[in-house]
Amino acid sequence: MWLADNWNDYEVIDCSEGEKLERWGDYLLIRPDPQVIWSRARTHRGWTRPNGHYHRSAKGGGEWEFFYLPEQWQICYRDLTFHLKPFSFKHTGLFPEQAANWDWFGEKIRTAGRPVKVLNLFAYTGGATLTAAKAGASVTHVDASKGMVGWAKENAAASHLESAPIRWLVDDCVKFVEREIRRGNHYDAIIMDPPSYGRGPKGEIWKIEDMIHPLVRLCTQLLSDDPLFFLINSYTTGLAPAVLTYMISLEIIPRYGGHVDAQEIGLPVSETGLSLPCGAAGRWER
Repeated sequence: MWLADNWNDYEVIDCSEGEKLERWGDYLLIRPDPQVIWSRARTHRGWTRPNGHYHRSAKGGGEWEFFYLPEQWQICYRDLTFHLKPFSFKHTGLFPEQAANWDWFGEKIRTAGRPVKVLNLFAYTGGATLTAAKAGASVTHVDASKGMVGWAKENAAASHLESAPIRWLVDDCVKFVEREIRRGNHYDAIIMDPPSYGRGPKGEIWKIEDMIHPLVRLCTQLLSDDPLFFLINSYTTGLAPAVLTYMISLEIIPRYGGHVDAQEIGLPVSETGLSLPCGAAGRWER
């Protein structure tokens, strides 16, 4: 498992009975997590004194209950600053486990010894975009949500990257890739963090099991002659690490060689010393 274990401002304190207790800077949140199928005694005081608790509804969805939590606050990871706020479906605007991937490709960009163009698809609030830009890459950031792109710009400003070479685009990721192919544009690295299910800005339906392999095949046409890396994140249980390995290997290795590695990504849990699985990632590099 690739662990995001270099955080200072974030921590999974404990997890039990379908929920996890997290520290986000100075605030404690309790949020549901489908991976937490075990039960253990909740001895940490945060279980009874959180700043926010997201309650899952038996009918689907859920709602927040707040106790002295500001509308917005921020945390830092290395030299990056992220604005956080609780919003629908339990999220805060950041997936801390992705720091395991940020560290990996950030180092690859810093040591590449050449200019690096990165395409970040389904780019959300910009964690990967800011990491790549901080490492010295020029980045094209694409997400179908205008609100998420705006949030990512706020994070860039907070991280003193407002003047970095980042192209911010609100667009359907598949259609954008198709247009880039027609334009003849190429990238040295591609990152994608696709949702399990979603809709584009014009109501386009995205279902990852049906769409991810054709998108990977399209994206290989955007890779430069000397690509640096290719990264896919998945929170869909059906896309296990071995599935990511197989799919990326089929599409990239015949043309570019190199090798693929895929693992679960996760976060350390302070109270138990164990690791909480948070999805999977597949990485290609030479």
